[in-house]
Amino acid sequence: MLGKEEIVSPSLDELKEHYHRILTLLGEDAGREGLQKTPERVAKAMLSLTKGYYMDPHEVLRSAKFQEEYSQMVIVKDIDFFSLCEHHMLPFYGKAHVAYIPNGYITGLSKIARVVDIFSHRLQVQERTSCAAGVRHSSACAAAMQSASAAMQPVNT
Repeated sequence: MLGKEEIVSPSLDELKEHYHRILTLLGEDAGREGLQKTPERVAKAMLSLTKGYYMDPHEVLRSAKFQEEYSQMVIVKDIDFFSLCEHHMLPFYGKAHVAYIPNGYITGLSKIARVVDIFSHRLQVQERTSCAAGVRHSSACAAAMQSASAAMQPVNT
């Protein structure tokens, strides 16, 4: 699921302890064979799924900001994303579409997708993800999300 990247964080051990406790509170034997490594796996997964908190979207945009007198709408469509809903921490996923009208500067198109990725790797509501992906040095910006959410399924909460 998470690839081969190594997850290193000062909070990893503390998260593992909390997930061990959560399993116990749910009535599981956290020491049984199938669950022994689960607290570490879940802790690493959560750190990966929320890695956007440690990235600066403004720096990403600044790194590919070029002066250009282009004034037509620029659209980046079908940007795949995956995020966690901040209300239930359940997944939602889909495609984002970002459009902006340059105001003396253009941004590398891949950087717009990267900014969507950064914001989607934070706890979100779908509406905030679309607004946050906007290009700051534009005269106008719009974003649309097409997504499905596990939180929209019947759950007793």
